[in-house]
Amino acid sequence: MVQVIFYEKPGCINNGKQKALLSAAGQEVVAYNLLTTPWTVESLRPFFGDRPVTEWFNKTAPLVKSGEVVPENLDEERALELMIQYPLLIRRPLIQVGNIRQVGFEQAKIDAWIGLAPANMVEDLETCPQNH
Repeated sequence: MVQVIFYEKPGCINNGKQKALLSAAGQEVVAYNLLTTPWTVESLRPFFGDRPVTEWFNKTAPLVKSGEVVPENLDEERALELMIQYPLLIRRPLIQVGNIRQVGFEQAKIDAWIGLAPANMVEDLETCPQNH
């Protein structure tokens, strides 16, 4: 069992399912509100690792869906500025175990990293079900 720091959007259906999967696998989940956390460049940037900037964004965020924010047109510095100003832009969840940080909930990667309960794993827990 590990302690999983889990930054979520409270009320997000998929974040709830993701936390349940982690708990079912015996992980201790400590959840924080992604939207009210006082992010800085230094605290947010490590979650994205070497992923391209476009993978840092919540594709269903209103500013992205409206075209007001186009992740493909942003450099790292501007992307972080916008995410700090508008946390809904941040892809969810942000997960930390020890000193390792990740963005998103790609089940195979999470399972290889900290372990999930395979019988409980389901298809897609990243795409918001309210957008179908």
